[in-house]
Amino acid sequence: MSKKAYLILENGLCFEGQTLGAVGEITGEIVFTTGMTGYLETLTDQSYYGQIVLQTFPLIGNYGIIPSDFESNCIGASAYIVKYPCENPSNFRSQGTLEAFLKENNIIGLSHIDTRAVTKIIREYGVMNGKITYQKPDNIDLTEIKNYKIKN
Repeated sequence: MSKKAYLILENGLCFEGQTLGAVGEITGEIVFTTGMTGYLETLTDQSYYGQIVLQTFPLIGNYGIIPSDFESNCIGASAYIVKYPCENPSNFRSQGTLEAFLKENNIIGLSHIDTRAVTKIIREYGVMNGKITYQKPDNIDLTEIKNYKIKN
């Protein structure tokens, strides 16, 4: 069962959503992708290393997890944000759900937030860091979020 979680942007804006995947907190640079498909390729693309990837298409996970579609054998993204995760994928090659895949690979996720609103903010203001947290963000110190840098 998912619980409340929050995305806090370095400019102080906060979005409430629900947990998805592994449980934990993470800070990172937020990037977005607008593809309707290709979420498996995105998650396993090493060019997203250390980044929090946000999908703008509202329903992600429709065709499940298909290892032969992976770009690599490991996940590049450090966290994953979707509007709605598909709970019942439909594909004869599917080997599980997005939720289970994220949990198995210890990837923190967030769902049920307005991903398009977050994308508009990033498009308007440029590169931005964010933090996924499970603590209600009262009087957040944004220093950690603003100072985040990707480490190899």
